[in-house]
Amino acid sequence: MQLAIDQKDIDKFLMVGDKVLIKPKNPQSQTKSGLYLPPTIQQEKIQSGYIIKVGPGFPLPSQSEEHEVWEKKKEGEVHYLPLQAHEGDLAVFLQNAAYEIQFNDEKFLIVPHSAILMLVRDEGLFE
Repeated sequence: MQLAIDQKDIDKFLMVGDKVLIKPKNPQSQTKSGLYLPPTIQQEKIQSGYIIKVGPGFPLPSQSEEHEVWEKKKEGEVHYLPLQAHEGDLAVFLQNAAYEIQFNDEKFLIVPHSAILMLVRDEGLFE
């Protein structure tokens, strides 16, 4: 499935729950023997790309701790278990779990955190 989005700024995107927005690295379009493959052929089951946006994480069930009857209850406050993935990480993920979107003529993938197999984090990259 492919979705085209008309938006001016990617910073306005909010990822929901455990979803991650990934800018895929260019897959190999040539086989080891030298044949060029069309982009419609899915040649690998795993893919890699850089994480652009990360959702808040997995929602945790609310815990009602009533200390006293007169204390205010915070309605609608949701707590999340944060994800391991961070913006800028290189992610290796299952390609069949990804949903492709187009934004400013660029391809992005929305991937659930459970489909990520490995993260590569280079702290010195942003210094």
